[in-house]
Amino acid sequence: MYVSMREMLRKANAEGYAVMAINAFNLESASGVIHAASKMHSPIIIDLLQEHVKKYFDCDVIVKPIIKMAQQVSVPVAINLDHGSDVAHLKRCLHEGFSSVMIDASSYRFEENVAITKSIVEFAQEFNASVEAEVGNMGLVGAGAGFTETKMYTDPDVAIKFIQKTGIDALAVSYGSTHGDYPEGYTPTFHFEIVDKIKKETGIPLVLHGGSGSGADNIRKSVKYGINKINVGTDYMIAQRNFLIKALRDNPNYDYPELLHQSYLEASKVIENYINLAGSKNKAL
Repeated sequence: MYVSMREMLRKANAEGYAVMAINAFNLESASGVIHAASKMHSPIIIDLLQEHVKKYFDCDVIVKPIIKMAQQVSVPVAINLDHGSDVAHLKRCLHEGFSSVMIDASSYRFEENVAITKSIVEFAQEFNASVEAEVGNMGLVGAGAGFTETKMYTDPDVAIKFIQKTGIDALAVSYGSTHGDYPEGYTPTFHFEIVDKIKKETGIPLVLHGGSGSGADNIRKSVKYGINKINVGTDYMIAQRNFLIKALRDNPNYDYPELLHQSYLEASKVIENYINLAGSKNKAL
């Protein structure tokens, strides 16, 4: 079934678990996400990163087939625009059928972030769509970028004011994670007191970005302290790539359509593992 994030996150908030949000970038990768959710009887969010949508298949092309796939399964599926910073494009995505959007104005000053976010919250009401926003910032491993630094962490007091002023459905919080693939053997240090304070003061669903490679302990503790949505993209894509490398090494003449199909099915096992860690198995409505 096709839904917005709002109700699935409210349920997760009330029952103390998190919903996985998995980055997809085409129909095959979206199918792998839905396959894992159906197998685990779990609600799921398909995150379509603004950068990917613009580069590969724009919103008027990709969203309707994914909606159709979502409507054909019994578990709740939301499609969320991830890190939408281009307001005009974000509004196009809502017009095309996205059930949820993340407006990322975190690079702006507080009052500007509030104003931009509030305008999107009001606009999204027309489509009964949920809105996620961000306070603080997260780094990006590789590509000349760097790890999330202490100064980039979310200030809980600022986040609380932001939530009160904007009326958002969920807030992405920076408390130690970084987007991308960590160096081998590295596990980030999470500062759960940031999540704890915001949760106790506001009670709204909070979001962990950069969940890939964060470690099982950090994932479980994040849920315990009030995270209700966990974004994972890198681990899912790495699993696809690793399958392709091994499969082609073993059989260079692998049938290409079947090769791609199997890569997403194989990688969906990574999603199943995260669903277990997040506590959303068998939580489908």
